[in-house]
Amino acid sequence: MKLATDEPLWACAPGFDEAGLLATIRHTRLPLCVTDPTLPDNPIVYVNAAFCELTGYPPEETLGRNCRFLQGPATTPQSVEEIGRILAERRVGTVELVNYRKNGEAFINTLQIGPLDDENGRARFFFGTQMDAAPQREAERRGRELATRELEHRLRNIVNVMSVTIRMSARDESDPQALAVQIERRLRALSDTHFRAFATPPDETVRLRPLIEPLLAAYAPVGAAQLELVGADARVPGAAVSALTLALHELAANAVKHGALSRATGRVEIAVDEAEGLALRWRESGGPEVAPPQRRNGAAIIRSMVEAAGGRLEFDWRPEGLAALIAFPPETAERLHA
Repeated sequence: MKLATDEPLWACAPGFDEAGLLATIRHTRLPLCVTDPTLPDNPIVYVNAAFCELTGYPPEETLGRNCRFLQGPATTPQSVEEIGRILAERRVGTVELVNYRKNGEAFINTLQIGPLDDENGRARFFFGTQMDAAPQREAERRGRELATRELEHRLRNIVNVMSVTIRMSARDESDPQALAVQIERRLRALSDTHFRAFATPPDETVRLRPLIEPLLAAYAPVGAAQLELVGADARVPGAAVSALTLALHELAANAVKHGALSRATGRVEIAVDEAEGLALRWRESGGPEVAPPQRRNGAAIIRSMVEAAGGRLEFDWRPEGLAALIAFPPETAERLHA
């Protein structure tokens, strides 16, 4: 065994030809080992620093051993058998299995293995790359949890808006047939707006005004007269549409349930400002006196989505009416006008 001069955890067994291969993978952070099937028990003949960092084993405790030393009680026979089939068939394949670090800690290893053929097409070595799947699994879990929370919150908001829409429509219309037509029209507008807002492809852009006006009109129980849109008609990329419309849905639903849109006299103004990036300023008036909410789960969900799109969401719970800011900085605004 030898150690490279400037990589103390970079090691290979005697006789291993490292020309070319080492130059390519010398600084990679992807854990890698190489085994020699021409030797008894197909032992490890090469490991890189990332492999040692992942497993906790120094080079001298890995070289000359079969990779099965990383297996343990939770390693399934099925995953071991799949590794055997890939090696026997001399193909590249991926297996997920439980391995163990030197300290005894188990981790889910996404293992990719395959042959390194010689000039005659024979498998001279096998490579194995490893990846701890736990961080990815956790990120996926959090993503699913956030999406579920957001969907549940959005559905609750839709139900609330439908309830207020029906109740306020009934106040203004005494004829049952006309009331049914009015309710159906408003609920259809609400449904169509939701589907349209979330169906924009990420690589396309949409105009801001046609996006906002039908969305908010669908929420306003007495129609567009309760709304005023002031300022420029910017372009919004599909990648930012969901975050922007979700924020507006949240604001509109809150206005219907607690704010200006809960009264026929209430008004909402949205001012679009492009002086420093893109900013939408939401202002409510004519509604009940406003108090900061005790629970802000919905606001936290929407804020996280706006921030993920490169923007920010701020709330100002003024007694005379909620004021909010949805803003994207200049570097994000460049994409908004592309």
